[in-house]
Amino acid sequence: MFRQVSDHRPLTSNERNAWEYSRRHFLGHTGVSLASAALASLGTVSALGSKVAKRNGDTGSSKRPHFQPRARRVIYLCQSGAPSQMDLYDYKPGLADRFGAELPDSVRRGQRLTGMTASQESFPIAPTQFKFQQWGQSGAWISELLPHTAGIADRLCFIRSMHTEAINHDPAITLMQTGSQLAGRPSFGAWLSYGLGSMNEDLPTFVALTSGSGGQPLYDRLWGGGFLPGKHQGVKFRRSGDPVLFLSNPPGVTREDRRGLLDDLASLNRLRLEKLGDPEIATRMTQYEMAYRMQLSVPELTDISDEPQSVLDLYGSDVAKPGTYAANCLIARRLAERGVRFIQLYHRGWDQHGNLPEAIRVQCQDTDRASAALVRDLASRGMLDDTLIIWAGEFGRTVYCQGTLTPENYGRDHHPRCFTIWLAGGGIKSGMTLGRTDDHSYNIDEDPVHVHDLNATLLHCLGIDHMGLTFKYQGRHHRLTDVHGKLVRQILA
Repeated sequence: MFRQVSDHRPLTSNERNAWEYSRRHFLGHTGVSLASAALASLGTVSALGSKVAKRNGDTGSSKRPHFQPRARRVIYLCQSGAPSQMDLYDYKPGLADRFGAELPDSVRRGQRLTGMTASQESFPIAPTQFKFQQWGQSGAWISELLPHTAGIADRLCFIRSMHTEAINHDPAITLMQTGSQLAGRPSFGAWLSYGLGSMNEDLPTFVALTSGSGGQPLYDRLWGGGFLPGKHQGVKFRRSGDPVLFLSNPPGVTREDRRGLLDDLASLNRLRLEKLGDPEIATRMTQYEMAYRMQLSVPELTDISDEPQSVLDLYGSDVAKPGTYAANCLIARRLAERGVRFIQLYHRGWDQHGNLPEAIRVQCQDTDRASAALVRDLASRGMLDDTLIIWAGEFGRTVYCQGTLTPENYGRDHHPRCFTIWLAGGGIKSGMTLGRTDDHSYNIDEDPVHVHDLNATLLHCLGIDHMGLTFKYQGRHHRLTDVHGKLVRQILA
């Protein structure tokens, strides 16, 4: 039935049609009919879908943590474009006296550069223009650009020794979000949906929100499901109009009309599912029902008129403007309250190859207050202990100037060798800093943490052994951390 073509030539049209018929016949008649009696109600569709999924390789998830979790949900604050660590968190006072000096070869060590600076004749050191100060009992060094983040220093865990091998934005942010530089792998949120399942019935398990402008594009695959069943991919909320496309009924269509349409469509899909056994049909049925429930749950979620003025003031004036970072941070808290498992915020605009002093000041004004407000807000509601928050870009920036260096202006190129992120919440030690870079914030001197190590540690906080959460695809058991990753035990509470 499944004839092998030994010379690897392309299949003819007849051969392809015969193979497709055989495959459908096989899928449609290997056990699926046994479940046909269970299709009387929508609640049993997921059970049949699970059987079909297992037959197609979806066997790695028990929807229970491997051990007792410290965190139940994640809010990931992705700062797209790569913030400059030495202008925000990695204080290097010794550079002030080296303005314009050539970066020593002993520091560069022949490491590769991007095409944007590889042809530069000079690599002059550009010290930060911004003042630093130690904050809290932890004594964390934080730039004057981030006064609100500085105010919560003792709630945060800084990692100043992050590193990656990706030197350009697209592979780097793809690696951070999916564990691979190549497109097509499931995102972190999709893995978590697959591994732990949903905590609510009326909203998606995984929601993505975007803000900011300029810089690198944000592709839907960053919150995609990859080769996992489609139900695990993230749902992107739009900045204006209906948060989700087609959430509102068309003119003249009532909610009762929509309900009848879905019932009729479900009947047709059940027949098709029985015949073909395609798990994506079961996914489609459950997603239609989710969309129907979201017609009520999403408008209530995004209506912040019930928030006290004190909360709105906490996030700042931009919170009233849909699609801003501040508004998304408040929506993230409301999503977390309603049981959404993974909430991903992407804020664009950190790619500062030139005019960094002015541009980074704007970015910090847009994000600093709201990031700190989110942490404070969750803490005040008793939710920070079981909510894991990550603030991170995809790599760091160079100590040397890209382009012309002046006393007033400089730019920085991509730098994968070291960068700084912070974490807060469930399972993470607060008020600590891990890792140390050299005097130029160019190489790591102590406690290096790779992207895979970070993801393994985040999964651990959620009660998941990163080596045990797998999905078989194309003959191989895949995982978020690929074949890498080790726990960063120093930051575990």
